[in-house]
Amino acid sequence: MTRGTARSGNTAAPRSVDVARLAGVSQKTVSRVFNDEQYVSADVRRRVLEAVEELGYRRNNAARALASGRTRSIGVVTLGTALYGPASLLMGVERVVRDTGYALRVVNTMEGDAAGVTGAVSSLLDQGVDGIVISEPIDEAGTEGDASFRIDVPVLVLGAPLPVTAPRALIAGGGADLMAHSAIEHLLDLGHLTVHHLAGPQRWYAARDRLEGWRATLTAHGRAVPPVVEGDWSAASGYRAGRELAEDGDVTAVFVANDDMAIGLIRALTEAGRRVPEDVSVVGFDDIPVAAYVSPPLTTVRQPFDAVAQEGLKRLVHAIENPNADPLATSDPPIDLIIRASTAPPPTRTTPVPGRHTASRALGGADHPPLPSADPSTHR
Repeated sequence: MTRGTARSGNTAAPRSVDVARLAGVSQKTVSRVFNDEQYVSADVRRRVLEAVEELGYRRNNAARALASGRTRSIGVVTLGTALYGPASLLMGVERVVRDTGYALRVVNTMEGDAAGVTGAVSSLLDQGVDGIVISEPIDEAGTEGDASFRIDVPVLVLGAPLPVTAPRALIAGGGADLMAHSAIEHLLDLGHLTVHHLAGPQRWYAARDRLEGWRATLTAHGRAVPPVVEGDWSAASGYRAGRELAEDGDVTAVFVANDDMAIGLIRALTEAGRRVPEDVSVVGFDDIPVAAYVSPPLTTVRQPFDAVAQEGLKRLVHAIENPNADPLATSDPPIDLIIRASTAPPPTRTTPVPGRHTASRALGGADHPPLPSADPSTHR
């Protein structure tokens, strides 16, 4: 089948009946192909899609919405930030939604706005979306009470507790504690007696989960739990932490809550004469594109953004289109530790490692609420 010539401005737009006639099938079959239903042969599906391309047919989403009572749109509530993690997760969601045939409507929230989620969800409901994705990584004070109104469409929450009440609520994107566990196990297997932690800001759920995975792993191995240094996700805060940790000769391994802070940390350690990895091993988190090209290439935990988006949106679309069916089963997120050149066995030491500590400190010295308790590469 070859593409037809372009239509003149006076030619009526092609209809589904025209697609059916050209493909040699019924209109019902065309509808089944468009809705990705089962029991359509590969040959029939190919003929319909080729007819669509040749005619330049575009589906009338407004008419479909009136007929089905659905807008075939999914709303996304996301933090307005250029940080790698939230931005990458949003890109993953956008790619998956595009493939589902749904339109995407995004509303950004701002850090520090306790009513941001509530307002964003209300805005999307006013637009008649069929489902909502909440990718809000920060625990804003007062959010629980303000956003606990009932939502009558399916909701998917990524990497955070459920902030709303909904009849069909789904959660995906957890497991940061298990990914942190893999990083700590790697460092302990190399022979380090304990591992220090440069944490992210503790208003972020992901930072809490990574800290808890670090602490739980050290505790399970009976190792000392050093004081926590808290950064703000930036390389600058990692650099300040590195200058602080470089003064402690007992530091031989550091688990950092994201790669940007790890890069800043490594520079500060190097400037202080502490070699990486000969004197101090460093593990990051995220596997940002530059991680493989810094010096030394950074060992890090790769976040499965696309896998989380793929599974989460599949479950959300299923809940939208099958309101009376049981939710689809979930699976554990993949854990991918990328071992590069920033980790090695510890240097031979004669100085004893300090005993267990429970204190924590935030960079900058300001008062801070207590932390919660609790490309050659090798993949593990």
